Amino acid sequence: MAEAHFVYVLRCADDTLYTGYTTDPERRVREHDTGDGAKYTRGRTPVELVHLERFDARSDAQTREYAIKQLTKADKESLIDDSTVDFDRR
Repeated sequence: MAEAHFVYVLRCADDTLYTGYTTDPERRVREHDTGDGAKYTRGRTPVELVHLERFDARSDAQTREYAIKQLTKADKESLIDDSTVDFDRR
């Protein structure tokens, strides 16, 4: 079975949003929370996973990650409002 690729959005403790790519969302959120994630999220913990998208191809996930990063915060908030994060649906 092919490895799944994910794009995720975190809400940081300071109410900023962080977008990233991973193959294991649960592990990656833990890493962000413990300070082992991206430099941006260090000092902004705890973080909350607020949006998650699954892709079969890494290139598709990374293209989507870039597209989300280009959105305004208002547009990201709309994306989050329309999403349901459920690790069991992976």
